[in-house]
Amino acid sequence: MTDVKTYLAQYLAPLARRPRARGKLVAPPDIDARYFYLPDGQTEVRDLSLLQLYAGGVECGHTGARAELKRRVSAVDEQINELRAVRDRAHDDHEELAMQLVSAQRELLVAQMRVGQLETAAAATQARIDELESSTTWRATAPIRRVGHRAKVAAAQYRAQRATLGQLQRYLSLSITVLRNEGPRALGRRIWRRLARQNRFRPTASDAFSPETEIRPLAFVDSKDPPVTIIVPMYGKPLLTYTCLKSIHANSAPGSYEVLVVDDASPEVAAMSLEAVTGARFIRNETNVGFIRSCNKAAALARGAILVFLNNDTIVTPGWLEALTTVLRKHPDAGLVGAKLIYPDGRLQEAGGVVWRDASAWNYGRDDDPHKPEYNYVREVDYCSGACLAVDRALFDEVGGFDVRFAPAYCEDSDLAFAVRAAGRKVYYQPLATVVHFEGATSGTDLASGAKRHQVINQSAFLAKWADVLRRHRPNGLAPELERDRWARRRVLAIDACMLTPDQDSGSQRTQQALELLVKLGCKVTFIADNLEYRQPYVTLLQQAGVEVQFHPYVRSISEFLGKHGSEFDVVVIARHYIVAKHIDAVRAFAPNALVVFDTHDLHFLREERLAALEGGRAATATAGSSREAELALIRKADVTLVVSPVEQGLLGELLPEAKVMVLSNMHELKPRGKSFAEREGLVFIGGFRHPPNADAMLWYAREILPRLREKLPGVKTYVVGSDVPPTIKKLAAEDFIVTGYVPDITPLFTGCRVSISPLRYGAGVKGKINLAMSYGVPVVATKSSIEGMHLTPGSDVLVGDDPEAFADAVARVYNDEQLWESLAAGGRENIRTHFSHDVGLSAITRLLAFSRDRRPS
Repeated sequence: MTDVKTYLAQYLAPLARRPRARGKLVAPPDIDARYFYLPDGQTEVRDLSLLQLYAGGVECGHTGARAELKRRVSAVDEQINELRAVRDRAHDDHEELAMQLVSAQRELLVAQMRVGQLETAAAATQARIDELESSTTWRATAPIRRVGHRAKVAAAQYRAQRATLGQLQRYLSLSITVLRNEGPRALGRRIWRRLARQNRFRPTASDAFSPETEIRPLAFVDSKDPPVTIIVPMYGKPLLTYTCLKSIHANSAPGSYEVLVVDDASPEVAAMSLEAVTGARFIRNETNVGFIRSCNKAAALARGAILVFLNNDTIVTPGWLEALTTVLRKHPDAGLVGAKLIYPDGRLQEAGGVVWRDASAWNYGRDDDPHKPEYNYVREVDYCSGACLAVDRALFDEVGGFDVRFAPAYCEDSDLAFAVRAAGRKVYYQPLATVVHFEGATSGTDLASGAKRHQVINQSAFLAKWADVLRRHRPNGLAPELERDRWARRRVLAIDACMLTPDQDSGSQRTQQALELLVKLGCKVTFIADNLEYRQPYVTLLQQAGVEVQFHPYVRSISEFLGKHGSEFDVVVIARHYIVAKHIDAVRAFAPNALVVFDTHDLHFLREERLAALEGGRAATATAGSSREAELALIRKADVTLVVSPVEQGLLGELLPEAKVMVLSNMHELKPRGKSFAEREGLVFIGGFRHPPNADAMLWYAREILPRLREKLPGVKTYVVGSDVPPTIKKLAAEDFIVTGYVPDITPLFTGCRVSISPLRYGAGVKGKINLAMSYGVPVVATKSSIEGMHLTPGSDVLVGDDPEAFADAVARVYNDEQLWESLAAGGRENIRTHFSHDVGLSAITRLLAFSRDRRPS
């Protein structure tokens, strides 16, 4: 039969009546003829579905379809087995996870029970303390305890004085060196500076502030695109508002802001009562809606990227606006910044706010001296008063502005602060923004009547909204000195010989940067100088970096301060061996749980030994030997010793293998390269001359090296930069040897001079002058003593000369060879990037804090 379709129709016709599905006939599949009559040699039927293979192979008897069906079923069976295995494993994992979850829940329950027990125990302990402190016996023995504590402090002061006397041999050796290199006048100045107790804090007489008595013409600059919008809500009291506006006009940079006055339906239209004020924008509510809705309305109309909400019963002082906005610019995590508020008579009204567990709040420092150290450093706070707040406008919009559930007013400022934190940003207090606040001049002070009654009502609403957060706060009034810095992960005390002067010496710069990194790592840092000096602008520089700076007269001695606050600190860092000798015993006595860190800056005994080897003499050798034993004894007393180079770390590893010694070196950022080789000229040396090796170096350079350089590089000038230049060096000044002394801005020198020199003949540690030059890309010529422990390769990163001729030759080589100059400049910058960056310092400080975390009270 040749008609295949006819044959198939007849052959398959009976099959249409056989298969059934739930009682119904199933039509045969539409199978292409090729699956019954395949071409010669073709056996593949893999493009059929399982149903088609079943019909063709089982129902129609096709061998190829049946074989493919068998293969396909076998593969599916394997897949099913694999899926079952996966299911079984998932089931087992699920059971294991369930067991782990149950275990975790059990552990959490145990932990919660433990926390409950601890809270109960703490409450019982506090109750017992309260009972004891209120008992007759406790009150009767209070004088004895005070006498005992004073005796302990006095003993610590005596030990410090005795340690100072023990340094007489060192002072004598130093005096001889200063007398020889710098002359009697320089020695006399040093002695006078130490005895005179200069740089003491002297508070200025507080001005009495009062409202203006009449409204006069006042013209603001109309800025079309202001970075800041100052929002001043008001209801009546136009003279008070004028007083506020006049202070803004007098104490804020013109054109850097706009003023938006919100008239909350005052009885007298503000635009008319204040018509003498021009350049400010006035908007008026049709009805009295209160502080919150007025501020939100104004914020929607503001043109600035920063909003400043300012009560109309305030007087701002010089620098207030720049201080607020600087925090927002310098701290990327800052979302809200508040000011220091003072009363018109000068008393402190608020230095940031503390919110307690029950949602009650304190104006921290109320009625106290506003100059006290604890009120004058930038820090995170729970909230700041709405009398003066600066906030990022985009963030204000993101959190929904002031929450209207607190309308018409009160608790909206603390609520905004909590909302800012919930959005991932921080709330800061800025003490340099000092604002006089006539508290109660607008709303009164009676909590039972008027708008002020909402202060009590809204506290309950605030507690309900933020209950989960407030559980982590202390009960009302408990340890406010700790609650003011509740965010601190560690509390660190740093003690140094004198106030840090980072623009004058490398040691101060290193310490300043280390303290700033500690603050960034979430530490509350307190700095105190052994001489208790208050030296500006350096105190403010530290305070603006978030460091609390203690000074006289608020602290009368280190021992007294430790006796009062020692137990607060987790880490105490004492710099320089002669300061450690004075105070390490007091630290151990009053801060028994603190990690005690001896920051050497450099190994003093090593420097003295090298000076003795350079100059000879039994007295110098004996002094160096005595210093070695004394310094090693202090290292044994400390928990951790910081050095600035791996060379010193290795030396101490040999001398005291049991000591914990870490490297924390100088930290520098790479600076812009400045002028090209061809555009540069001259040599530069930088260093503070209170450091004897610097004076010795310049005397050696001027007497031995400079005459040779005048032959090799005629007319090339050497600039000598640094504070406290002694007369012996000033006398050597010449047309090509320019003694500049202290220079506030060194950038022009290091971007314009061709070579930096470091002709130190002795010393220890790491040389900041070399780091500084290399950070600017200025090639350095130095002695071997200068580059010890600095990871530098002579010829690749630096040129070295240890005698006058070799030093002069090296200077002349790099001065005249542009290719060598470029190579050394690149090598120096790479050295800074690899070994002296802030990231390297941050890593070292993080390890140091880990020691504190792992330390357990003995």
